Amino acid sequence: MNIINKCLRTLYKIHNILAIHGLYNKLPDDTYIKKRYKAHFGFDLNLEQPTRFNEKLQWLKLNDKRLDYITMVDKYAVKNYVADLIGADYIIPTLGVWNNPNEIDFDSLPDKFVLKCNHNSGLGMYICRDKSKMNISKIKKNLWKGLKQDYYLTGREWPYKKVPRKIIAETFMSDGGIDLTDYKVHNFNGIPKFILVCRDRFSKSGLTEDFYSTCWEHLDVKRPNIPNSKVPIAKPDELDEILELSRKLSVGIPFVRTDFYIINHQVYFSEITFFPASGFEKYEPDEWDYVFGDYLKLSR
Repeated sequence: MNIINKCLRTLYKIHNILAIHGLYNKLPDDTYIKKRYKAHFGFDLNLEQPTRFNEKLQWLKLNDKRLDYITMVDKYAVKNYVADLIGADYIIPTLGVWNNPNEIDFDSLPDKFVLKCNHNSGLGMYICRDKSKMNISKIKKNLWKGLKQDYYLTGREWPYKKVPRKIIAETFMSDGGIDLTDYKVHNFNGIPKFILVCRDRFSKSGLTEDFYSTCWEHLDVKRPNIPNSKVPIAKPDELDEILELSRKLSVGIPFVRTDFYIINHQVYFSEITFFPASGFEKYEPDEWDYVFGDYLKLSR
C-alpha cells in the first residue's frame, strides 16, 4: 500500500508541475478534471453515476453554473451579498479596495490589517501585525503574483474565471491568539451536516483539523497529513447561530461551505466555498468520501 501511495503522490506531483507550467491550460474542463482526478486518486472519475463526495463536487463544477456563484466567491462583492441576507454586523470591515498594488496608500492603513486578492485562495495575502516591520516592495511583489494568478485553471472552479480581480484590505481580527479558529460549515441541499474546525494555521506546531457533527460530536475522520487538535475543542456558545446563518446562506444550493469566525462571542462571516480542496481531497478512512457523498443529492 505504501508503494502504491508513493506512486500516486509522484504522479500527482508530475501532474501539478505540468499544470503550473501551463501545459494543460487549453484542455476542456471535463478532460482536465478527469486527468487530475485520476492522477490524485488513482482511479477514474465517475461522472455518470457519482457516489463519492469528491466525484459529486466535480459533477457540480461542470453542471451547476448559477451566475450568482461568481459574486459569492468574490471576497469583495460577497460582503454586500451576505450582508443583505444575514445583516451587516456579521461582515469584517473593508479598509480599502484597489485594482493593483501601486494604488495602495499604505500610510492610510492602520497598524494592523490584512491585504489579499479577491479572486484566489491565499497567493499574495499579507497579514500585518506590526506596520513598522513592513517590506512594501516585497508585499507589492507578492500581490502582483496573486493578482496575475488565474485561480480557475488550478481546479477548473468556473466561478473564479469571471471574478473582476482586485486587492482588498480588511480589519485585522483577533481573539487574542496567534490566529483565529475557523468554523467551516458544510451544507448539503440547504442543510448543515457537519463542521470542519481549523486551528493553529500559522503556529509553529502547525494546522490542526477536527470534524464535528452539528450536535458537536467528534467524527472519526481526518484529511491526510493533518492531525486532530491535541486539546478538546469546546462546543461554541454560538453554534446554533452559526448553523442558522448557514441555512440562510445555502438555500437552494446543492452544496456550499460557509465559513465563520467567533471573536468575543461575536460571529463574523469569513467566506463561501463551493468546492473544498477543489474536490481533490482524500479522507481517512476512505468510507467518509461515500458518507459525505450520500448527503449530497444531485438534480439532473
